[in-house]
Amino acid sequence: MHTEHDWITTPVTADLLRGALDVERTEHGVLPHRLPARARAQCTDPQLAMAESQPSGVRLVFRTRATAVELDTLPTKRVYTGAPARPDGVYDLLVDGRPAGRASVTGGNTVTIDLTAGTAERTSGPVGTLRFTDLPDGVKDVEIWLPHNETTELVALRTDAPVEPAPPSGRKVWLHHGSSISHGSDAASPTSTWPALAASLGDVELINLGLGGSALLDPFTARALRDTPADLISVKIGINLVNTDLMRLRAFGPAVHGFLDTIREGHPTAPLLVVSPILCPIHEDTPGPSVLDFGSLSSGQLQFHAMGDPAERASGKLTLGVVRDELARIVAQRSAEDPNLHYLDGRDLYGQSDVAELPLPDQLHPDAATHLHIGERFAGLAFAAGGAFGSRSV
Repeated sequence: MHTEHDWITTPVTADLLRGALDVERTEHGVLPHRLPARARAQCTDPQLAMAESQPSGVRLVFRTRATAVELDTLPTKRVYTGAPARPDGVYDLLVDGRPAGRASVTGGNTVTIDLTAGTAERTSGPVGTLRFTDLPDGVKDVEIWLPHNETTELVALRTDAPVEPAPPSGRKVWLHHGSSISHGSDAASPTSTWPALAASLGDVELINLGLGGSALLDPFTARALRDTPADLISVKIGINLVNTDLMRLRAFGPAVHGFLDTIREGHPTAPLLVVSPILCPIHEDTPGPSVLDFGSLSSGQLQFHAMGDPAERASGKLTLGVVRDELARIVAQRSAEDPNLHYLDGRDLYGQSDVAELPLPDQLHPDAATHLHIGERFAGLAFAAGGAFGSRSV
């Protein structure tokens, strides 16, 4: 099969991976996780299991003279009954920090999800091969960013020259937690999710704990943030609590305090930025839950609707407006004793002035262009001099 190169196979080990908090040995190879095993053991929710195993922000990083690279992977792809096929996950190649290629892997396992019946059926499939050739000669640092929205087992790494772990970059580490929007939702590729773009513009190393559907103030997530070495930390809180209708205002405030308390146990003085939700018109003043319009599936135009009643705010149900007010109040209260705690209104990233030009296609999630917009906005606000992560604040 490999006739044009003399291939060297290098085991994929944790020292070749960045952005993962745990690496599980599997029957086929290794599976990067974005939550540690102890956290995963404390929640059996299949949505969380799927989200944390999708390697948003996880990348293979190594130093080599190789001009050709092959990576065998076993992806797990999702198929939704009645909906058009989803595109294959995207792998981005960077050489010395610059974009150098993009590819996908066919095959792999398939999980067929029937949203109307609430069932999921798994079918095993073959390993696929990703190939990048004609890389520049000479010693270089190579990064292969894994698909942000496709669970990916790494089976074998082959190159036509020896590989060694890349040395530390010397850049600050930014640890971020949020919802599916931070996870990457409908971004075009793993390096163009808004956190990945913001990290590139801010010249920092990203650890992305954006967990689709699972930014729910879980204590095990707070402990994962606490225990992960980082220089800069941000938490984007709100949309999942509203669209799952998970808690009321009475529980929300103390839960935010507890989440921040836990993070501060491990990072007592690091800049910590609390980000409220971006604008989402269906939930600004209307509580959740969000429900999918199943009639829109067959056309491929997914649409979500808010099922709450604005009058229910009086009984403590959360809306995005309520969440923003409470987060701003909590940060103002705590920052009197915590000068490194900051607040960013998510509408400064995507607000009313952006809706006409960049509407949310399904009423909840930004599209690829909006990810770029949010990433540029975040970098301009957070990493600028005087921003939460700017040189004057770090």
